[in-house]
Amino acid sequence: MQSRTPASRTGRPRRADADAAILAATREALVELGWSRLTLGDVAARAGVAKTTLYRRWAGKNELVVDAVAELFDELCLPDRGSLAADIEGVVLQFAAILARPEARSGLMAVVAEATRDEALRERIRTSIVDRQKRLVRTGRTRAQARGELPPETDAAQAARTVDLIFDMVAGAVVHRTLVSAQPADGEWVRSFTRVLLSGLAAAPAA
Repeated sequence: MQSRTPASRTGRPRRADADAAILAATREALVELGWSRLTLGDVAARAGVAKTTLYRRWAGKNELVVDAVAELFDELCLPDRGSLAADIEGVVLQFAAILARPEARSGLMAVVAEATRDEALRERIRTSIVDRQKRLVRTGRTRAQARGELPPETDAAQAARTVDLIFDMVAGAVVHRTLVSAQPADGEWVRSFTRVLLSGLAAAPAA
């Protein structure tokens, strides 16, 4: 199913509390009903709003589900834990904890599956989830450079490619571990992953 043209933003202003209720209802419906049975009418009933309210905000189910999932990943933060390794471990554990939640797991797997047939949906996933979360990589990298843990990069294009690569490595590994292999991304796994990420495959194993 192709994404519809984005809905017009004319009319009454959006209410943050209504948006929050709709996104929460979407995640709840995904867990209970799954992608194929979820309808905007069901979401509207759960959120206590008119169906037309949803269509004023979202063009269709694809866009609504992506935004519902994106809101979960916006909870990620990167507190300064004193070292690059500790920062990575902290955010990876947060990421794994979010993916362990049924609403995140159901929503992410559903939109990724649908996106294989829908370029507009793939683009929305990139802009609403992937590009927004690359802020964490940029923050961690800048912080590590200020500590002297990483060399500065003066070439903006190369720096952007580095951010993309780091994000792909971290997100790809954690998603595969938790959703594909269905294994826990616990503290031991996260420490091992971080060591390989920072030191490379040729690094000596920890004693």
